Amino acid sequence: MGLFRGLLLLPLAPVRGVVWLSEQILEQASLEVNDPAVIYQQLAEVEEARAAGEITAGESAEAEEMLVARLMRMRGGHAGEAEA
Repeated sequence: MGLFRGLLLLPLAPVRGVVWLSEQILEQASLEVNDPAVIYQQLAEVEEARAAGEITAGESAEAEEMLVARLMRMRGGHAGEAEA
């Protein structure tokens, strides 16, 4: 029975391979985006760019706010919400 099933599903093998590959890429991208070390590195890069005059203080503040919000969401906090 397994042989017949394998033969019938053989034409779908490339599709299953693409789906598996897509899932692996999505998982890796999610890990990289949500890695705290990456976020801290990006915060340092924003600070360096501001210090070098490549971006304005306002742009720096906006970028830092976004990065801190991502970090807070990852840790289960709520960015922008005052603690009691």
